[in-house]
Amino acid sequence: MARPREHDELTARALLDAAERLIARAGPDAISVRTVADEAHTTVRAVYSLFGSKDGLVAALASKTFRLFDEEIDRLPRTDDPVQDLIELAVTVYRPFVLRHPSLYRIAYQRVVPSMQVTKEMRDARRGAVLRMQERLQRLKDAELLGSKTLPQAVIEYAAMCEGLANIELRGKKLGIMPEGTEESVWRAAVGTLVHGFSKPSSGDRVATPLPATTN
Repeated sequence: MARPREHDELTARALLDAAERLIARAGPDAISVRTVADEAHTTVRAVYSLFGSKDGLVAALASKTFRLFDEEIDRLPRTDDPVQDLIELAVTVYRPFVLRHPSLYRIAYQRVVPSMQVTKEMRDARRGAVLRMQERLQRLKDAELLGSKTLPQAVIEYAAMCEGLANIELRGKKLGIMPEGTEESVWRAAVGTLVHGFSKPSSGDRVATPLPATTN
C-alpha cells in the first residue's frame, strides 16, 4: 500500500500565505525555509517536501501571483465597449490586485529575489495571465481599433503602462508623483489615453529613414 502524502495542498497554501505575510512585514530578505515554516506552524521538512528549496518556494509564489491575476481578469464582465473594458481592467482589476498583494507583485513582476528559479509552472502561469489580457486586446483588433499596431505591440504597451503605474504607486508617498487621493483618476486618464490612442497614427508607427553612411 502506498504511503499517504505527509504534506498536502492545504500545507502548501499555508506556506505560500506565510511567505507572503513575511515579505509584507519585512521584505524578501525575511523569508527562509525556517522562518516560513515557523510562520505557517509547520516543519522545515514540509517546505522541502513541497517546494524543494527556498528558491522553489519563491517561484511558487510567483506562479500563484500570475494565476490569481488570471482569475481576476476572467471575472471582469465584458461589455459592448472594448475600449472602456480595457480601462476598467486596469483600474478595477490590475490596480486593486497590486494594492491587495504588493508582496506577490514585487516577487513576480519586479523580481526582487534575484535567485528565484524560473520554473515551467511559473512560465505557464505567466503565459496564462498574458493570454487572458491579450483576449481583451483582441477585441480592439476585431473592432479595428488598433490602427497600425499589431496585437503583440498593443499587449506590450498596455502591460508596460499598467506596470509603470503600479510601480509608481507602490513607491509610496516619499517618492510618489501621484498626489494622494488622485491615484485612481491618474490610472484612468493614463490608460484611457493609451487605449484611445491605439487607433490613431503616431510617429512611432513610421519606419525610420536610415541615416546616410559616413566615412571617417
